[in-house]
Amino acid sequence: MTEVLHERALNVLQTVFGYPIFRGEQAEIVELVTGGQDALVLMPTGGGKSLCYQIPALLRPGCGIVVSPLIALMQDQVDALAELGVRAAFLNSSQSFDEAMRTERALRRGELDLLYIAPERLLTARCLDMLDEVQIALFAIDEAHCVSQWGHDFRPEYIRLSVLHERYPQVPRIALTATADADTRQEIIDRLQLQAARQFVASFDRPNIRYQIVEKDQVRRQLLDFIRDEHAGEAGIVYCLSRKKVEETAEFLVEQGVQALPYHAGMDTVKRAAHQSRFLREDGLVMVATIAFGMGIDKPDVRFVAHLDLPKSIEGYYQETGRAGRDGQPADAWMAYGLQDVVQQRRMIDESEADLAYKRMQSARLDAMLGLCETASCRRVHLLQYFGQSSGPCGNCDTCLNPPSSFDATEAVQKLLSTIYRVSQRFGAVHVLEVLRGVDSVRVRQWQHQSLSTFGIGADRSEAEWRAILRQAMAQGLVDVDHEQYGSLRLTEAARPVLRGETTLTLRRYQKPVRQRRAPTAPGSYTEASLSSVQQALFERLKWWRMETARAHNVPAYVIFHDATLREIARAMPISLEDLRQVSGVGEKKLESYGAEIIRLISEPQAA
Repeated sequence: MTEVLHERALNVLQTVFGYPIFRGEQAEIVELVTGGQDALVLMPTGGGKSLCYQIPALLRPGCGIVVSPLIALMQDQVDALAELGVRAAFLNSSQSFDEAMRTERALRRGELDLLYIAPERLLTARCLDMLDEVQIALFAIDEAHCVSQWGHDFRPEYIRLSVLHERYPQVPRIALTATADADTRQEIIDRLQLQAARQFVASFDRPNIRYQIVEKDQVRRQLLDFIRDEHAGEAGIVYCLSRKKVEETAEFLVEQGVQALPYHAGMDTVKRAAHQSRFLREDGLVMVATIAFGMGIDKPDVRFVAHLDLPKSIEGYYQETGRAGRDGQPADAWMAYGLQDVVQQRRMIDESEADLAYKRMQSARLDAMLGLCETASCRRVHLLQYFGQSSGPCGNCDTCLNPPSSFDATEAVQKLLSTIYRVSQRFGAVHVLEVLRGVDSVRVRQWQHQSLSTFGIGADRSEAEWRAILRQAMAQGLVDVDHEQYGSLRLTEAARPVLRGETTLTLRRYQKPVRQRRAPTAPGSYTEASLSSVQQALFERLKWWRMETARAHNVPAYVIFHDATLREIARAMPISLEDLRQVSGVGEKKLESYGAEIIRLISEPQAA
């Protein structure tokens, strides 16, 4: 970065946003885009992507246009910028005609630094004609993975965003996302015509997140134990595959004394928006949701993300778990996973009306997700490898903390495959395992399968053990499900060399789910451990002041100040505005708005 530009960018970073230094490659990205060049930025959730376009928009003449699919969150994004003294606004379908007209007039008069626009609105002829009349600092395409037709958040409008390059070739563009494997990255480049853009790929590692995957065993009870034991009174997100499961899980948690709200696309729009607003503004709420919830959620103190159903891909899993611990403090990614998840996801792919290429891609991504679930090695190593990043064991995931044992499963899998073959590949998992274990059930007798040579050859293992072996055999592509034959199990070509004894198999040994406990702590106490008793008391008073201020401004509490900033204020105990200015996260506008109140609060006798 040239010295002059570096000083200008650093001045904006410090005076507007209140941060002392740039992190990672932020400075290079800011220089590139401010200089008029294009960039593709892959940076994990909480890594500071927004600054990469907000600062260039403030440094370049004109207004920065931010293309965002997050209509429900634009108001909060604009409110947060307003607290920093940035002139920001949005245009989307939630506004009245008069509100939209006021925003358009402000844009034409050059009174805006940043304008957030939904892609549907941006691509209208009227909006593009309006942009022709104003000076544009840059285009920021947020959540750029939405351009991928293979992805879990595909938005068809994003494909048409190539018009920005064609219509405004001199305006720099920056595409940003937290999740994109190599294929998705290339698709973003091709569809948005970013071939000349410089790529910035930050580390995908989120070291503050602990990954844990458990076998399903009364899954709602497992979830409740996890929340009560490790995250009582803390904010979290629980993802379920179906709307019905969302409703039932939220109701169950509320009955058990956990503050929980449902969220899914089938809900009334007003109620859904109200639930999202409560989650952002209140402390300690648990949102139970389909994946329709979460993209762009900026709440920094989400302490856990739980999955009660298997995600469709590692990209989806990574993006969803990345909503935890945005403040850098310890957080958990917890998932319960079972045989039925594999069957259900396979069925959804098979029954999809998509073409064969799409089904193959989805199957490959599901296989990668299953590999993460079944790995006996470090979860983080496996996760990062998927995104092309190497690392050593993290020591902070379930397989590192409680390493699973493996065993030579060749003979066991041969017994399983033989049983599937002997029942003519016409029966589902329950029946196959009954024959394998020698269970004298009505259905077994009905089909006279007690006379098969494989009847009872697996009696030495429990049903849970066999289900774990079957699940891993399916994950390795040895067994498939024929959904046209009522979910019957069938052998794949890959099963042949196993049956012939031409290959060996090593699998994870089944471990009965164990209820893991951490030492009980008060909500949030892990973050304040370094504060003295006096500082802790001040921190609590600052949080109370922030809550009341946020209510008065009708914004989420973190828009006023993040916990990390309040913690630093409590630790520093500044006695003047100049002292307060040195605290990370306190920019000039916030110093002007709240500095005197904070200094007065610190000086009151109760804080001593």
